[in-house]
Amino acid sequence: MTIISWIILGLLAGAIAKVLLPGRDPGGFIGTTLIGVAGAFIGGWISARWLDHPITKDFYDGATWASAIGGSLALLIAYRLLFGHSRN
Repeated sequence: MTIISWIILGLLAGAIAKVLLPGRDPGGFIGTTLIGVAGAFIGGWISARWLDHPITKDFYDGATWASAIGGSLALLIAYRLLFGHSRN
C-alpha cells in the first residue's frame, strides 16, 4: 500500500474508532482524524513487527484494517486519558 492508502485507511480507522468510543474528544474532529492516521501507522507497524503479520499490498485485508482500528482506539484512549479533562 502507498502512503496515500495508509492516510485514507487512517481517516476511516479514526472515524470507526470515534464511533466505537463516542463522547467528547479534546481535539474535536481534526484531532480525532489525526489520531486515526497515526493509529493506522502505529497499528500497522506493531502488526508487522511483533505480531508476525506483514503489511500486505491489499487495501481490503481484514488484519490490516483491524490493526489500524486497534491502533486508533489505543491512541484515542491514551489521548482522552492525557488531555480529556482540559476542556469542559
